[in-house]
Amino acid sequence: MTLDKFRPYVSRFLDPFVKGFDRAGLTPNGVSVLAFGMAVLAAVGFFLGGRADPIWYVAAATLVFLNGWLDIVDGALARRQDVASAAGDLLDHVLDRYADIVIIGGLAAGVADYLLGFLAVTGVVLTSYLGTQAQAVGLDRVYGGLVGRADRLAIIGIVGFLAYPIPGEYGGLTLIGWLLVFLAAVGHLTALQRFAYAWSALD
Repeated sequence: MTLDKFRPYVSRFLDPFVKGFDRAGLTPNGVSVLAFGMAVLAAVGFFLGGRADPIWYVAAATLVFLNGWLDIVDGALARRQDVASAAGDLLDHVLDRYADIVIIGGLAAGVADYLLGFLAVTGVVLTSYLGTQAQAVGLDRVYGGLVGRADRLAIIGIVGFLAYPIPGEYGGLTLIGWLLVFLAAVGHLTALQRFAYAWSALD
């Protein structure tokens, strides 16, 4: 289960955005920074949704989807402008990791459950790390496993939308709390899947 494998099929939907950013004079690195800004704002929205008014969850969820969309657009823009580079790829991955951390930090701070936040963020970071570490030891970059980044952002966005009309606790946790449980469990399982794949490929 990973939406990343469908990236090639959404290219035709990217064209209007890519052309628009290109005409506006934006660079791929600029779009990557813009995507990270959406993640930071999403984290603030999740915090306010848990501490102030649940309507902020809707804004946060929308910003998460924007982060994911822009994360696809920056690569397509790099190809259009013929400026794809290792430096741009590095910046994109670094900002993606920071985006993951701040979004989960916002979720955890909003419900004041920092243990679940720690477990969720370590699972997510390890998932990404194992994907790129496989490449570092001579394999292809690994995107497989239970949940990739595209899946994760989609799930966070959907649960964020649902957290507004479905408040309250279920089994002692809110929907956001259960989302953190899911991210923690599936993140570590996906990381282990990627490790097992890389280990067997190198053996």
